[in-house]
Amino acid sequence: MTADLKLALEQRINLHSYANDERPVILSQSVVMRMCLLAGLADKTPRTAKEIEQIPLQSSGTPYPTTFFTKQKIGQVIEALLKMRYHDVDADWGSSNFVSRVIGHEILRGRDLLMKEGGIDDWLRFSPLRGGASVNDIPALNLCIGSYGDDMPATLDINNRTIANTQILVAGTTGSGKSNLLAVLLQQMRSASSDTHYPVNFLLFDYKGEFSDPANAAWLSLFDTDSTAILNPMERPLPFTPFKDFTGKPVNELNLYSTTMATALLAISSGAKISANMDNRLSEAIVNAYKANQMKPVNFKMIFDHYNRLLPEKKQGDMDSVKSVLNQLVNNNIFADEDKIDLVHTCNIINLGRFEKNGIIAKAIVYFVISKLNNIYEQLPKQAMNDERVEIRHFTIIDEAHYMLGFENKPLQNLIAVGRNKGMSIILATQNMEDFKSKSIDFYANAQYPLIMKQQQQNDAVLKDLFGVSGSQLQDLKQAITGLQKGELITRDSSLAELGLGPSWKKIKVTHLI
Repeated sequence: MTADLKLALEQRINLHSYANDERPVILSQSVVMRMCLLAGLADKTPRTAKEIEQIPLQSSGTPYPTTFFTKQKIGQVIEALLKMRYHDVDADWGSSNFVSRVIGHEILRGRDLLMKEGGIDDWLRFSPLRGGASVNDIPALNLCIGSYGDDMPATLDINNRTIANTQILVAGTTGSGKSNLLAVLLQQMRSASSDTHYPVNFLLFDYKGEFSDPANAAWLSLFDTDSTAILNPMERPLPFTPFKDFTGKPVNELNLYSTTMATALLAISSGAKISANMDNRLSEAIVNAYKANQMKPVNFKMIFDHYNRLLPEKKQGDMDSVKSVLNQLVNNNIFADEDKIDLVHTCNIINLGRFEKNGIIAKAIVYFVISKLNNIYEQLPKQAMNDERVEIRHFTIIDEAHYMLGFENKPLQNLIAVGRNKGMSIILATQNMEDFKSKSIDFYANAQYPLIMKQQQQNDAVLKDLFGVSGSQLQDLKQAITGLQKGELITRDSSLAELGLGPSWKKIKVTHLI
């Protein structure tokens, strides 16, 4: 409805090109539609009852985000303008259908006015003042992901202060509608927040390459972003370094870090035979590389060279297991040597579609990017909060997460442990629910919302952990999961169970978005 205007506005306010990894301004759909609504209401043309009768209802099943009317208390202004413009019309302001017709019509009116020659320039001359951030402006992230069986909206409240955590687990086999669900979650969180002082940005690891595919470019506008968000390490290095800066830091911090990084490099090597001597030598090589680089961030080539120097001279030409891993990382050149973007304050989709999903490179990218996020979050203050809501800064979404759950993944554990203390949340999506069983971390305890879609097989132990059921209730739950169709899911909901009126779960039909 407003796509052409959105493009015209962005072309008007952006430069023709940007240096390095700077990105152009991307207007959210809410901002464009709100601008159209205000432009339409600014038009003094008389309104008629006949005109109202011809207005079609909003065709989209997705409601306006709450911030559409509540941002900077604009709802009162809109209400006053509506009643002023329609004072000669027999209006039923208590009817949601009538109000929806009128708002839709005024948005279209404003769009047409702005698209006239000179319309955008006239409007931009009167840009509204933007107030400072206030904790009262924290948006309600009550994500509408679909509907229950009675057609009531199904929502996930992400940032209410009464919620213990905000982690989401998604399990669904191929063809269950998992990708569409992830898109709905992204669209809802961005729609609710992207034009507020507290936007929720995201980092999506796109294992299948669906969200990065040029054929699906239209998806990106649903998340208030564009193709500049797509990072393809197959074509150019990711625009940041995964390594910490130890300038001015004590050596003992570097020693601890080198041990952790050595463990990480060995963990992603998938069964390579690595001795204790190799492990110690790798840690020493990392320390030496930092010292040689004045404690500034290093790269894999520096680590490789320093590791090789620690070998006996006659073995420096041989390729052992550690050198083999490092050599792959060096040759693929997947990271830049310095930070060119801010991962937390931008939206990013990392395209992993052309890498072997269980291979060293894909594992290294996910592992070290998550490690980078941990480094960033260590420096951030605690998130803002008010009496009802807490700030969510960032979501990390790992599709096909089972490839990252098969080994001890310290950065992922830390990211989950940090949780809401820094305004971070995470979505782990995998094919089978049993993939979340891990010796190193309890994913179930950290899952506020387990979203179970169609499954090839069910695991009784997992279902008991996630839903707290046994006996006949467990059997009923398993039967409900067996009967799921594409685009349907089961999630935990104990509201009826606590009253003795129903099961501890509900079925949701997810909104079809992509």
